[in-house]
Amino acid sequence: MDTRPFVHLHCHSHYSLLDGAGDIGKLIGRCKDHGMNALALTDHGNLHGALEFYRKAKSAQINPIVGYEAYIAPGSRFDKGGAGSSKDASYHLTLLAKNRTGFKNLVKLASAASLEGFYFKPRIDKEILKAHSEGIICLSGCVSSEFSRAVLKGTDTADAVDEARNIAAWFQKVFPDRYYIEVMNNGVDIQRMQLEGAVDIAKQMGLPVVTTSDTHYVDPEDAEAQDVMLCINTGRFRTDQSRMKMDGNQYFLRSPEQMYEKFPGLEDAVARSQEIADSVDIDLELGKHFFPKFECPDELTPIEYLRQLCIKGLKDRYQGNEERLVDGELTEVVVARLERELGVIEKLGFPTYFLINFDFVHHARSLGIWATARGSGVGAIVCYALYLSHVCPLEYDLLFERFLDESRLEPPDIDIDFEKERRVEIIQYVKERYGNDNVCQIGTFGTLAARAAIKDVGRALGIPLMRVNQVTEMVPDELKITISKALEKSDDLRLTYENDAEIREMLDLAMRIEGLARNVGTHAAAVVIADRPLTEFVPLGRVPGKQDVITQWAMKDVEAAGLLKMDFLGLRNLTMLSRAVAFVKQTTGETIDPLKFPLKDKATYQLLQRGETKGVFQLESGGIRDLLQRMKPDSFHDIIATAALYRPGPLEGGMVDMYVDIKHGRLQPEYKHPVLEEILAETNSVMVYQEQVMRILNRLGGIPLASAYTCIKAISKKNEDLINENRDKFISGSVESGLAEKDAVEIWSLIQKFAGYGFNKSHSTAYALIAFQTAYLKAHYPVEFMASLLASDISSRNFKRKDPMVEHMEDCERMGIEVVNPDVNHSDADFSVNDGKIYFALSAIKGCGGSTGVAIETERKKNGPFKDIFDFCERVDPGACNKSAIETLIKAGAMDSFGAKRSQLVAVMERAMQSGAAALADKKSGQASLFGDFEEEEDAPTAADTLPDMEETPERQKLISEKEVLGFYLTSHPLAEYEPKLSAFRSHQTDQLGPLKDRAEVMIGGMISSVKIAHTKNSKPGSPSKYVNFDLEDMQGAIRCIMWPNGYAEMGEKVISDSVVMVRGVCDKRGGGDDVNLIVNELVPIDELDGRYTRGIRVQIDQEKHSEEMLPQIREIIRGYPGKQELLFAVKVTDGHVIHMRSKSTQLELTNELRARLDDLLGIGGYKMLTTRPQLSQGGGPKWKK
Repeated sequence: MDTRPFVHLHCHSHYSLLDGAGDIGKLIGRCKDHGMNALALTDHGNLHGALEFYRKAKSAQINPIVGYEAYIAPGSRFDKGGAGSSKDASYHLTLLAKNRTGFKNLVKLASAASLEGFYFKPRIDKEILKAHSEGIICLSGCVSSEFSRAVLKGTDTADAVDEARNIAAWFQKVFPDRYYIEVMNNGVDIQRMQLEGAVDIAKQMGLPVVTTSDTHYVDPEDAEAQDVMLCINTGRFRTDQSRMKMDGNQYFLRSPEQMYEKFPGLEDAVARSQEIADSVDIDLELGKHFFPKFECPDELTPIEYLRQLCIKGLKDRYQGNEERLVDGELTEVVVARLERELGVIEKLGFPTYFLINFDFVHHARSLGIWATARGSGVGAIVCYALYLSHVCPLEYDLLFERFLDESRLEPPDIDIDFEKERRVEIIQYVKERYGNDNVCQIGTFGTLAARAAIKDVGRALGIPLMRVNQVTEMVPDELKITISKALEKSDDLRLTYENDAEIREMLDLAMRIEGLARNVGTHAAAVVIADRPLTEFVPLGRVPGKQDVITQWAMKDVEAAGLLKMDFLGLRNLTMLSRAVAFVKQTTGETIDPLKFPLKDKATYQLLQRGETKGVFQLESGGIRDLLQRMKPDSFHDIIATAALYRPGPLEGGMVDMYVDIKHGRLQPEYKHPVLEEILAETNSVMVYQEQVMRILNRLGGIPLASAYTCIKAISKKNEDLINENRDKFISGSVESGLAEKDAVEIWSLIQKFAGYGFNKSHSTAYALIAFQTAYLKAHYPVEFMASLLASDISSRNFKRKDPMVEHMEDCERMGIEVVNPDVNHSDADFSVNDGKIYFALSAIKGCGGSTGVAIETERKKNGPFKDIFDFCERVDPGACNKSAIETLIKAGAMDSFGAKRSQLVAVMERAMQSGAAALADKKSGQASLFGDFEEEEDAPTAADTLPDMEETPERQKLISEKEVLGFYLTSHPLAEYEPKLSAFRSHQTDQLGPLKDRAEVMIGGMISSVKIAHTKNSKPGSPSKYVNFDLEDMQGAIRCIMWPNGYAEMGEKVISDSVVMVRGVCDKRGGGDDVNLIVNELVPIDELDGRYTRGIRVQIDQEKHSEEMLPQIREIIRGYPGKQELLFAVKVTDGHVIHMRSKSTQLELTNELRARLDDLLGIGGYKMLTTRPQLSQGGGPKWKK
């Protein structure tokens, strides 16, 4: 070593979620820069970063010392009370794993701390520490340790010294030759005081001293960012004087020389850190698998049982298929494929993996829970045989090698989709099947992405929220965008950064914390299963505030530890399919099986060709509906191709156009070799799938299929060495196959061009089947399909903007399907079907989910319809349906059937609830009215008698309330009052745009909603980059509008949610389908329309209706509004003739006040506005009428 010996033994990364700001990679990098050969990681109370640190340190040739700064309970870890703060509830202690045994003990300690000892912090106690002390090195800890606190009580006090000595003696006994007195010097007085006392006691007791540095970040410059992280995680402002903070900037990763400078006279203690590090050798068993055992029946081995299940499953699958099953026996092609796959599975040692998958999928099927595999596993006939997937790999030429091959070291990965709402049942089954201690969900870490980092830093600095939001809106809406890239791409952001010191500080700090861990969560799908308790392998914990057990490691670390990771995914569309089948059974008595739907059904393909695929899995977007209308799919292969083609690469590379043009005969396919025609004919000569490229590499170039997939990955990742190696192999192999070298080179060029775009055919085929099934249901069982679709939308309702459920209700209207309005006397908790109608779900009303809708439905079905609001409140449990829910039901019109005005229902609601509560109390106490038998007498007061005589709620308020709780307008539309004016100026309504040509110009009036501001990519320096998308909603529907940067710079302040406007723009019909977007060129608020497009007014006087005295009154009104607009008169005389006159001397300004006064004098219809609309072009650009 060139430098004096020292190793950091007390180091926090960003996984010390409260106060660490050090990225693990950067810490290791700085360690190497300083010439050190080892490093410890000791995060607060967890091992979140332990395996990531171990692997990265090993890769950097740094000896990893995995440790953990434990929290120790003063007494038992199970005692949770009496402490006023975290400081009272625990001490700190530094623990380091010396070897593999020590590492395993750390895992058990960290798990117990979270699962058993959590109180303010995850705590262990001395009892469990003693039980798991083997292989662990113990340092006495920082100034918050039990030993240090005793020392700080005063070394001149005999009792304090004795207390400190006793503490040290206990640890020395538990950790013989592995206990060290820890001292620090980060420039803080309390550390200096602790150091002096600790060194004295260590000398008295003959204990070794070791120096550490309380490292919380990499460099001194990171101190400010770390301080902001403290503010973020404690929810405090940086200016708060009483907040938690670390003084100075000395908590960085020091060099050895800086450590020796900090500890003059303690050079031996500094060097001792190297001695400790040299004694550490943690050799983890990475690369070894610890899969759970699977008990096979009849003493069969796993591979024997797997083969048995596969043969049985395939015979069941191929019933009636004479190509695959002859006289009850599988054909040679099937058997050969099966045996080849089983041979690879056995050789790699994965039979148990497939049996476990089979087991929980079989259980799901037994419960009627729909399940299907996705991804490359669909290419395995073993998965098809086990009912994991539902498409035959032989039928669609799906490759097992895309999924698994003999050279692969990592275990296979089969992703299984279950019905979303019932996924939890399968996870629970797996826990019961393999043991609760052996199964849990995998943890994940929320990291600070660009916008989140800016918002969190902005709050900590106390910058106004509105200003912070303005800055975050300048960040381009791109996946994985970083702040530094945003500064390059967004001129607005860069100019703000350069010219505003406050924002510059915010962004600089945000860049320093960007990407660091923010919090712990539960992975959406991943579950880990082991052959014994998980604490033998991986630290466990809980998400704060929840009880579910999760791993402290993220998914990649869990897999690296050799544990079995399963993905239990929830797919909404499987729930939808299941519900649709149930609705069909209810309405028709017919039991249908989507797996038996004929894949050549004409009605389904006609629906697809029309692009009527809203609600159809994977085929819902406007762009993909356009593609379907262009493609006119007429086979299942077309559906498989659609999802694979509708991606940026194929769209931009011309592959989609080529596929469509060849399909319809506008182009002829070209094949350089018969093998290419065999492989590419199904996709009209276009290389759409990775499997096709693999086939070409294999059959023409002689490259094994397993190596072919490696080649594809090399091309997509631009690995030139591997690409060139495979190029030479392919060309030589192709020449041997009889291809001219020139043609071989040309085909290789095509492979290079398209391989990067290639899609996984196995995945596309699996999802194409679900797409076909949902399309089939929509074509043949539209009411049942739409009811199931609406039901599946409830959980994702968004009442602030138009959500999918509202769009699907509009689709119902287009299809002629009646959706009956919500009504407590007819609606169930969920959407229901009766008499060919769909009944709106009570749980789809805002605030009426959960138990509310169920309680109403249950009571009504048990005791009959509700008579009035009083009867409702007396019968429905107020615990399930509270005041807020009743008010929401009134707003939604769900109590309109009581025959009362909504204003009356709101007025008596409190009284009705009090009456209901009294009745419920009587019922619970067993009391009855003395005259209970006579309560139904004819002269008893009715609910109508108790309703106040009052006006109904104003129409506009009713509509606003409906939109608030339903997400749509129920009884009318707020644009109704503006309809006369809008109709005078518009050229089209939203439902009239379909037949128009691309670039046709229109004027449409409506209300703005769903405003979203974004930034263009790669805008020119100095040019605006901000643009806006919004919905423009009229009484017929809505259209998505876009206002590009130049327009936004000029008119952006007028884009306000809920404002009524007139928009002039051009139709954007990408792809030639019926879906239209509108590019906005002009936007005029409705109250400016008259001034913009009105040239004058014609006052209409009827001699029979109006007296001569009215003329002076008209003159008196008009003279008060001088302006530049024309004044005309149309006088209808008694004989019926109309005389038209124009005023030459009087011009006026047409204000709202003027019009209101004329309305008051002449009555509605007493005048007509004279408008001049722009002349609109049918394509190209606007033509204005002069």
